[in-house]
Amino acid sequence: MIRLEDKLDASRIQPGKHFKARLAEDLVGPDETVLARGSRIKGHVSAVGGGFHPRLLLSFDEIQTERGWVPLLATVTGVPGEHGLKPPTEEGEIEREGGSQRHEVESAGVGAGVGAIGGAAAGGGKGAAIGAGIGAAAGVVAGVFTDRRLQLQKGTMLEVRLDRPLQLPWR
Repeated sequence: MIRLEDKLDASRIQPGKHFKARLAEDLVGPDETVLARGSRIKGHVSAVGGGFHPRLLLSFDEIQTERGWVPLLATVTGVPGEHGLKPPTEEGEIEREGGSQRHEVESAGVGAGVGAIGGAAAGGGKGAAIGAGIGAAAGVVAGVFTDRRLQLQKGTMLEVRLDRPLQLPWR
């Protein structure tokens, strides 16, 4: 488990953006070698996808050990505690789940209610009907677009799998 030290927003970053993270728990190797919790990790964003299916592919470059920085090859396997994300792919790509039909109906209902109140205040019963229609449409549009943002906040936990054993120098 690692913890991000930077915010990663798929709508604002480009491939190549560097990020930092730290081990969230001790990493114990098969030979009883321990990398302490809090060890620093450097990585970069390999790919970014926007639009209706935003996604991020993170690559890890190095991890700091007591003997210096060593290459780190790992893949994201989970983002615990983050709702609305699909499980990462085999390659570690993190993607936002698509909006559900239920969510869109709820957004339309909220928008219709707000629009009806505003319309009634401005134009009575006829205004309420017009306001409800406009509000429902606005609610659906807002629900579709707000549900599509992919942000990993500073402090987000990532579950990762080592793709290659760490090679620690013998200084």
